[in-house]
Amino acid sequence: MEKTIKEQKTVLIILLCNLFIAFLGISLIIPVMPSFMDMMNLSGKTMGSLVAIFAMAQLIMSPFAGRWVDIYGRKKIIVIGLFIYGISEIIFGLGTNVYMLYISRMLGGVSAAFIMPGVTAYVADITSVQERPKVMGYVSAAISTGFIIGPGIGGFIAEFGVRLPFFFAAAIAFLACISSIFILKEPLTKEQLEEISANKKQSNFISDLKKSFHPLYFIAFIIVFVLSFGLSAYETVFSLYSDHKFGFTPKDIATIITISSIFGVVVQVFMFGKMVDKLGEKKLIQLCLIIGAILAVVTTVISSYLAILAVTCFIFLAFDLLRPALTTFLSKAAEKEQGFVAGMNSTYTSLGNIVGPAIGGMLFDVNINYPFLFAAVIMVIGLGLTVIWKETQLTESLAK
Repeated sequence: MEKTIKEQKTVLIILLCNLFIAFLGISLIIPVMPSFMDMMNLSGKTMGSLVAIFAMAQLIMSPFAGRWVDIYGRKKIIVIGLFIYGISEIIFGLGTNVYMLYISRMLGGVSAAFIMPGVTAYVADITSVQERPKVMGYVSAAISTGFIIGPGIGGFIAEFGVRLPFFFAAAIAFLACISSIFILKEPLTKEQLEEISANKKQSNFISDLKKSFHPLYFIAFIIVFVLSFGLSAYETVFSLYSDHKFGFTPKDIATIITISSIFGVVVQVFMFGKMVDKLGEKKLIQLCLIIGAILAVVTTVISSYLAILAVTCFIFLAFDLLRPALTTFLSKAAEKEQGFVAGMNSTYTSLGNIVGPAIGGMLFDVNINYPFLFAAVIMVIGLGLTVIWKETQLTESLAK
């Protein structure tokens, strides 16, 4: 079903909107969480647990969702994921006790585990190898844009009621679900799904996990982990770091993150495809890791607002380019097993999102500079792994 981007424009817009809506819903609740915390007398530990349980549910479900994407089809898993997401937001909005909130966040993690691999596999199916880097840049930009404007929309809606952002998120999720049912078509034929399904039935979760250790995939998956680990650790302590070291106000911090994110989105949309064409995925990944490691160290020695803004812009950009570069590489290596690769991609991302903030927070308590220095070390390790990452592995896979 590979066609040009122009021929697939409507389908691509729906897929990107699905991702945008999912991450918009995740971020638009950020401004109301403190109010929810006070209203329900929740502790900081409980709030942290609500964040962790989302990532844990996504981690557990991602491998299974990746298998189901290959067995039952991309469209079904995307639609189910959007429906579960809508339900999770309604439960949170109606929540009157902490157990309802936990159930909501668990369902939210499950929905993310469904939506991400479903959309990634669908995009890989309908794009040519030549156009895939450009489209993966769009995918990453859709995610980033959802995160950027979510808090602003959430804060505006919350003026009319603290629980309204959750119901708004549910409404747009159900709208996306319905539009996907009527507009999206399964990109694989019935025969292709049956062939993949027959192969999948001979494997299981353990075998899929073992397969992720294959030299073709493993280093890329480890870098996925490094990316999510480093980024989540960086983002977790950035606001605390800025407040403790420089006395930045919430508005100052929000401005830095917003400008940096917008800068990353613009480069992803207009430059990512060209950068991959010129450098290739491996060299672009290495360049991003080098820049990320250097700037993480630089963060600990600068002090002016403009310097922090400039450094944050480029370190966010490095992370934003790393994600689609890795996704593009893995989608090329996956051939017909897009669901497996997308599911494992989500698994390693979730693992990094769980471990990164925990270690970043502990290091911050010891020394406020340590989380950034540690993130730099992790990225250098990731860079070292790419040195032994043979490009011939990808060539051999594609030739099979």
